[in-house]
Amino acid sequence: MDKIIQKFVRRYKTNNPFVIAEGLNINIRYADLGDNIKGLYFRKLRRRFIVVHEDLSEEWQRFVCAHELGHDRLHPGLNRFWLDDHSLFNVGKFERQANKFAVRLLTSGDSPSRGESIVEMLRRNNVPEEMSRFYF
Repeated sequence: MDKIIQKFVRRYKTNNPFVIAEGLNINIRYADLGDNIKGLYFRKLRRRFIVVHEDLSEEWQRFVCAHELGHDRLHPGLNRFWLDDHSLFNVGKFERQANKFAVRLLTSGDSPSRGESIVEMLRRNNVPEEMSRFYF
């Protein structure tokens, strides 16, 4: 995971998930996804898409894009909807991995300063503080 992130930051000279997704030829779309879905990733006819809920704050949109980018890199070929409907597999593991990827990408090259909490460092990097448990 860390090697993938380092490669992205070195290649695109940023940790901005929107810039990285564009560089990887992943289409970004915005839509009203209802009350319970913040974003999704899917492939259709060899094209890749990240859909972000249009009503989210900029901070959350950035996190969701990074999270879905994590699915693209860490879980190629897996479809959450198919897994939910046709298997007994626990998809929570994949969601935790994508959250961890997003936090690591968005905080790449940074760490808490002396006396600074992880939550404060996440705030400084515009990462939702609810994601602090995925920092490690």
